[in-house]
Amino acid sequence: MSQSMLNMYISFGGMVLLFAATGLIILARNKLSGILRFIVSLTAYICLIVGAIIIFYIVLSGPTE
Repeated sequence: MSQSMLNMYISFGGMVLLFAATGLIILARNKLSGILRFIVSLTAYICLIVGAIIIFYIVLSGPTE
């Protein structure tokens, strides 16, 4: 597998994490309460941070051959 294809799959993983974070934050704010809301929100923010780091890494690494 080429480096370009690997970068594409890694960026898809980052995008999935960002979408999951969005869904989890909406779920936590609208449907949950108490400690479960805190756990889901924490998970969502971790997904958001990891997804953003992945996307920034892929974008800043530049084009591949």
